[in-house]
Amino acid sequence: MDHFLKYFFQDIGRVFRAFLEILSSFFNFLNYLLNFPMRLELIREYNGEFSVMEWVMLVITEIVLIALIVLLILGLLRLFRKLFRFRVPVKKYDELTRQVRNLQRDLLRANYEKDRLLNMKVAELGGNPELPEEEGEDGDKPDLPESNRNTFESPCIAPGDSRFFRLTTVDNFYKTDYIPPIYDSDFDLAGICEQFRLFAASELGLYYDLDMMRYFIASMGAARIIILQGISGTGKTSLPYAFGKFVGKDTTVVSVQPAWRERTELYGYYNEFTKKYSETDFLRAIYEANYYRDPHIVILDEMNIARVEYYFAEMLSILEMPRQDEWKVNIVSSLWANDPCLINDGAVQIPNNVWFVGTINNDDSTFAVSDKVYDRAIPIDLDARAEAFECEHTSAVSISTDRLAKLFEKAKEEYTVSDEMWKKLDELDAYLVKNFKLTFGNRINKQIGDFIPCLIACGGTEIQGADFMVAKKVLRKFESLSLGFMKDELTKFNAYLDKLFGKNSMPICKEYIDYLKKNN
Repeated sequence: MDHFLKYFFQDIGRVFRAFLEILSSFFNFLNYLLNFPMRLELIREYNGEFSVMEWVMLVITEIVLIALIVLLILGLLRLFRKLFRFRVPVKKYDELTRQVRNLQRDLLRANYEKDRLLNMKVAELGGNPELPEEEGEDGDKPDLPESNRNTFESPCIAPGDSRFFRLTTVDNFYKTDYIPPIYDSDFDLAGICEQFRLFAASELGLYYDLDMMRYFIASMGAARIIILQGISGTGKTSLPYAFGKFVGKDTTVVSVQPAWRERTELYGYYNEFTKKYSETDFLRAIYEANYYRDPHIVILDEMNIARVEYYFAEMLSILEMPRQDEWKVNIVSSLWANDPCLINDGAVQIPNNVWFVGTINNDDSTFAVSDKVYDRAIPIDLDARAEAFECEHTSAVSISTDRLAKLFEKAKEEYTVSDEMWKKLDELDAYLVKNFKLTFGNRINKQIGDFIPCLIACGGTEIQGADFMVAKKVLRKFESLSLGFMKDELTKFNAYLDKLFGKNSMPICKEYIDYLKKNN
């Protein structure tokens, strides 16, 4: 230890002495540079010996030294000015903060005023400019949770006084300025699909096959999560966007980021430093949807650019709850007096008028989506753009979620899956278990039982619905098998489908099997 200390003091001592020498040299430099009395004394010593030229050179030397001093002083002043540039007095900082909050509030008010004017325009187009006061489709107040029935009459809170600026602004808009639309009621699911297709083409320049519209609307009746997958540029994001325009409630687009790892990416978090809650578009969308009855879609754009099961796992579990009043996401652990009206016990209700649509690009830059996600969603493939077609101007509709839900329930009652189809599906399940060790689950059976009736009501057929669901929900699981050694079994399976359901009755399934044989 003694030897180390001797080494340490010698080594560090030399470093310290060198540092002191640097400081000493710097101060000596300043001392010589600014020591004008010493310089005058030197001038007096040589006063009698200088020639005229030497006096000129002396003056030039002194001017250069003075310029050097001035430049040094200006450089130090500029340095200090940069260091203290962002120091603002507390009073001025508070004033600037208040102005920023006011500007944010004015911007949000302008956006909601725009929405209000659009609602009024829709009402005028409906032929009745006198809108009922806070009434739903059947003349009742909007169907809010019991604990929130009086939020329209509760006093407004200044958004700047709440830790939830955006959600409080939402509260104030729906308490003071919101006018519910007059909902249409003279349509069915088939009419919605056809009118939606024509609206997207005539108003937005987006072209889709009628079957694609049927799959999309029927999926809304079977699941809360829809996955649109395929190559880029086929209209995956545009389809739900167009639906938002079609029903008069703009779709919320949430761009998933590669760094997303947890729930706070969707729901935000409380910032202990600012004492404010960092609100996201996703949180605002599900919170605001509690105030109206229009169907609303939240797009998770490029949802597999990060691992879906990391940031979306909680929502997947919540939507599995059997009772809709259990669909709640916890936001804060304790309530403040000026928190938004619809946060109850620290949680926000996920209303039944919200659907989540994820878009997926299947390429090397994205993550594979797990079975946990696929099993809870209805996947739809968009692998090619539909051909453009001519059509007349088609207007949007004003439809309530309650009306849409009644149409879905009516379809499930009138077009239940036939016993013959269930028998064939059971035989198919037994064949898959025997030959591929795959089986239907209860969740998939339930989705089949919900999807097929909705597709029939949309204008499709029972066999078409079975073909779609078997291909997208069951055969997709083949991708986890070692298919390179099973091409003969896949060929036999295609023949089995023709035998069980009828020749060429399952084109989507057979096309998918051929794709697997070619690429494995």
